[in-house]
Amino acid sequence: FDLREVRLLPGIFKHAENLDINYLLEIDPDRLLAPFLREANLPLKKDSYTNWENTGLDGHIGGHYLSALAHMYAATGDLRIKERLDYMLSNLRRCQEANGNGYIGGVPGGKIIWTEIQQGRINAGSFNLNGKWVPLYNIHKTYAGLRDAYLLTGNESAKDMLIQMTDWALKLVAQLSDAQIQEMLRSEHGGLNETFADVAAITQDQTYLELARKFSHQSILEPLLAHEDHLTGLHANTQIPKVLGFKRIADLSHNEKWAEAVRYFWDNVVEQRSIAIGGNSVSEHFNPTEDFSKMLYSIEGPETCNTYNMLRLTKMLYQTDPQGKYLDFYERALYNHILSTQHPEHGGLVYFTQIRPGHYRVYSQAQTSMWCCVGSGMENHAKYGEMIYAYRNNDLFVNLFIPSRLDWKEKNMEVIQETNFPTEAKTSIRMNPKKPTSFSLFIRKPSWLTTAPHVLINRKPYRNFSSTNEHIQIKRTWRKGDIVSLQLPMGIHTEQLPDKSNYYSILYGPLVLGARTGQEDLLGLRADDSRMGHIASGKQIPLRDLPILQAEPNNIPALVKPIASKPLHFTLSNLYLGKKDIQMELEPFFGIHDSRYMIYWPQATQKELLALQDKMRRDEVESLALAAKTVDKVVAGEQQPESDHFFREQNSNAGAFGDTRWRDTKGWFSYVMKITPETQLVAIKLLADNSSRVTEVMIDGKTISILEDKDERSTMKTIHIQLPMESAGKTKIELKIKAGAGFTSHKILEIRTLRPD
Repeated sequence: FDLREVRLLPGIFKHAENLDINYLLEIDPDRLLAPFLREANLPLKKDSYTNWENTGLDGHIGGHYLSALAHMYAATGDLRIKERLDYMLSNLRRCQEANGNGYIGGVPGGKIIWTEIQQGRINAGSFNLNGKWVPLYNIHKTYAGLRDAYLLTGNESAKDMLIQMTDWALKLVAQLSDAQIQEMLRSEHGGLNETFADVAAITQDQTYLELARKFSHQSILEPLLAHEDHLTGLHANTQIPKVLGFKRIADLSHNEKWAEAVRYFWDNVVEQRSIAIGGNSVSEHFNPTEDFSKMLYSIEGPETCNTYNMLRLTKMLYQTDPQGKYLDFYERALYNHILSTQHPEHGGLVYFTQIRPGHYRVYSQAQTSMWCCVGSGMENHAKYGEMIYAYRNNDLFVNLFIPSRLDWKEKNMEVIQETNFPTEAKTSIRMNPKKPTSFSLFIRKPSWLTTAPHVLINRKPYRNFSSTNEHIQIKRTWRKGDIVSLQLPMGIHTEQLPDKSNYYSILYGPLVLGARTGQEDLLGLRADDSRMGHIASGKQIPLRDLPILQAEPNNIPALVKPIASKPLHFTLSNLYLGKKDIQMELEPFFGIHDSRYMIYWPQATQKELLALQDKMRRDEVESLALAAKTVDKVVAGEQQPESDHFFREQNSNAGAFGDTRWRDTKGWFSYVMKITPETQLVAIKLLADNSSRVTEVMIDGKTISILEDKDERSTMKTIHIQLPMESAGKTKIELKIKAGAGFTSHKILEIRTLRPD
């Protein structure tokens, strides 16, 4: 159903929607418009926001803001939201008219790089294009915002602007070969192929569908067509939007091969790469399917943007193939990841959701935080009504148990779902047709049901229904006031990490349960505008200082007992900490905020306990000691760490060694890194191999070391270099890696600035 036909009723999702309205209204549209006005040579009313909005990705939040406003106006009809949307669109139209060629964008110096690209001068890296921070990704947000403004609110001006901007893209690549376009697509570009396909659907012009095909990244598509998994080590949210585009093109062109490639991707990510909350990735990259240890140890867990896009993909797949597995995943991710990423009081949004036991999350602030997950986050909490209901011909489907009202215009009737789910394991659906109406009602049977649901109609037991593994079907003539009531029995169950290591999550029905573990050292809980503000950089609690679940895996559910006085709260026993058994209190993860927490527990039998404790102690001794003395750290070849450190380069290359990223160069590359008065060392982790490589290490323009390490096998090693005296008193340095004359540099894995031991 169209989002405009569904209204949320009071409950946890309506509360989240209201918080999101407040967040949207707290944003200053004039500050979001500043990059667009600047690039169109128009006067600014206010300065741009800081953070990502004035350090290279200028304008990306403006595009997300359009989408969020469009979704929220469709979902609520709030005229304050419409006023904001109209204001944004009218000013963006001014920018488009001033540019004179259909373009709208806030990319710094965009006119120069678009001219270079149009002329075939393309210098693409994974997250830069002609020296700019993912400009194609940036303008995709504007395309998507204009599309959403038209499709969700009917704004004809947005449609006209969208078509003009797509015509600009046609001209941009008109003289480029397919190979040149594919080279350009090495740079992150969001879902441009999807939006171009949407323009084709809006206009019924195949020219735009051909443009969408040209903007489909073949190095990702081709392995998927062959059912080959080449995802490990790739930046996750760079790939998911591309697949959304593959799906849209497949639907419009009836291309079953592309559709099957998309299904293969979804199955791979959901079944092999996603954890209990529905999220995926560590430090934004797909980890190996057979090893989730990095995710367990990392303070950069699943990224919200990934799940935002996986839910969009799931919706598209469900619309053409309404299988129960799509709804099970959608519900799981909605409750446990998306809902959990909004603070229930101030509405701040989360970037990374750690599964590292005993860690915590940080929250955005409307005036300081301009991350990608703020952009997608503003959209997330505006569209909870999207998948509650669906229809097919004469059938109505109830997919999610969320209090809401449906205006089913084709049937001239209102449907009201009244429920306190998940606090109460039941729901009621009231039919209000204007006149008696015959149709089939399909109510989803989730995979987590413990027994067959009990059905009542008008408070009387009803057995004249059909039942499959996925639905209860009730076919009858409905009259005003008819009420269908359904019990939804839930139970405790566990899920092991996908790599089958001995870590388990505990669920009640679709809800992941977590435990609070403390509130100490929640550094940066509400993010400032620093480039690293989205990372929870407080102390990492050693895993050996957290409890181990002592039980056989199949006995874990029996250790979870409900707390009678606290709905959805439980006790978990048989937890071993130090030399004593303890209990922990469990609650739905979406309700845990401003606290350290656990959502995965290490498991061992009594015989395995001591060995596991010893392993946990050994595994973390070095890494925690290194983390404690690290002032700053950049992982070479990973998008966000590099961009957060103001990466620059000339003739460099990034790649992966397994799931470890690296960067080398025949020219140079550099980062801006933090130091403090006690900083003494630079630690450079590199990959030495049997090739002749020479690396010159420079700080603020001065050579401080030349590396010529070589090894018969590919070997990781760390080189420590003393900071020069000239760095004393500084708070940051520019560290440059330069290739020796006639050589290629070493493959650099990681660089840290360190305090002494």
